[in-house]
Amino acid sequence: MNSKWQESAICRILDANLDRAREGLRIIEEWYRFALGNAPMAGECKQMRQELASWHNQELRQFRDTPRDPGTELTHPAEEERASIEQLLQANFCRIQEALRVLEEYSKLYKPEMGAACKQMRYRVYTLESNLLSSYRHQLLKRSQLYLVTSASEQLFATVEAALQGGLTLVQYREKIAEDALRLSYAQKLRQLCHHYGALFIMNDRVDLALAVDADGVHLGQQDVPIALARQLLGSQRLIGRSTTNADEMQRAINEGADYIGVGPVYETPTKADKPAAGIDYVKYAAQNASIPWFAIGGIDTKNLNEVLNVGAQRVAVVRAIMQAEQPTLVTQYFISQLARVQTIRRLEASISQSHV
Repeated sequence: MNSKWQESAICRILDANLDRAREGLRIIEEWYRFALGNAPMAGECKQMRQELASWHNQELRQFRDTPRDPGTELTHPAEEERASIEQLLQANFCRIQEALRVLEEYSKLYKPEMGAACKQMRYRVYTLESNLLSSYRHQLLKRSQLYLVTSASEQLFATVEAALQGGLTLVQYREKIAEDALRLSYAQKLRQLCHHYGALFIMNDRVDLALAVDADGVHLGQQDVPIALARQLLGSQRLIGRSTTNADEMQRAINEGADYIGVGPVYETPTKADKPAAGIDYVKYAAQNASIPWFAIGGIDTKNLNEVLNVGAQRVAVVRAIMQAEQPTLVTQYFISQLARVQTIRRLEASISQSHV
């Protein structure tokens, strides 16, 4: 180092960024531990924190001068609020990665082996980020029992927000007629709205638009691009759903790697006017054979919901029942309460059955 002044500055930079990286890792570790119950990934975070701690020696700490650090007073409105857990996690991944990059560069003037270690750790954090975002989306998908598929409406945003306020956690933007510029604009607004309420946002049909707006996934019909191609374009983090109308389509979608499937249409519906109803029997088949999350869909409303639940459905997707409702929040709450009630009953039945084995 060229001077005591430079040595002091570099050590303070290293000290601050070691703190920053370790704090960010702890935030990610807590989500893996308490929210996802993922011990291996929580352990990976802990291991990296300990590796950083081994570099964070007293030699660096002695240069700390918090009272005269101008950075302690710097803030930004974006840091004062997080719209969703996903945004919180992504912000902290960025924090860790930026800190590791700073450590990598300045360590070249302090201890090059420390810089090399931080470089390798940065790649480990990229893998961790990919794993966590994928886990988050899949966990929320598994917990989601009600799926809203939108239809064209002058009250689109108000209706979707009202449903989100009712507890909805999964929304698909479906628009078959509008020009792409309008679809893109609406999709961006809906994604922001969904993420503000901690819900997943899925784009119907269009992989390109899903990528453009950073959607949580895409839903594909039987005539859309193959699942393998969609996966290649979207990567492993995002969700891919597929519509199915019979047992063969269901099994093919599962084999091709769909994350979830639509089962229907259960009843005749103007949303799928060109398709005959698959009927209740297909719902029964799905209940006995589907190995991934599935949603009964097609003409389901508050009047026939119990019929669908009684043959084994645990998740349903609706369009008109919410999009055309006078009180979308209340209708959403009704669906969710009925779905939760049936799920509780089935868990109790399974527990009783297991106790007699």
